[in-house]
Amino acid sequence: MLRKLTLISLIVFLLYVASNRYGPGQLSTLVSGNGSDEILATAFTAQKSGLQVEGVGEVIRILPDDNDGNRHQRFIVRLASGQTLLVAHNVDLAPRIAGLNLGDSVLFNGEYEWNSQGGVIHWTHRDPDGRHTVGWIKHGRQTYQ
Repeated sequence: MLRKLTLISLIVFLLYVASNRYGPGQLSTLVSGNGSDEILATAFTAQKSGLQVEGVGEVIRILPDDNDGNRHQRFIVRLASGQTLLVAHNVDLAPRIAGLNLGDSVLFNGEYEWNSQGGVIHWTHRDPDGRHTVGWIKHGRQTYQ
């Protein structure tokens, strides 16, 4: 029951955020079938990469940091569709996501790269050179970019 209430609260929150970000016509398009899960599923099926996407997922696995080159905080999220994504959040350019736990919901904006496991989301931060779209991760009440 608590999980169902949490899910309903999350949906209401996302609709509220979307209604403030998108105009009325855009919101109905976003909610009625052009949502991020559908876009990510299409990108996965077509093996497309380099797409700037937004979405929400539940943290199902927290991986060790990737310390090879730029350091990345890594975790896997499951979308409502069931698709899984590896999120690689650059902690040399953005703050580490504090208090991240299994079962947490995260909203993300970043670049999708195809792989056979579902894909990777990266560029979840500002580009110091200003050449790439700004990405972010929202966890709790904090935005990390």
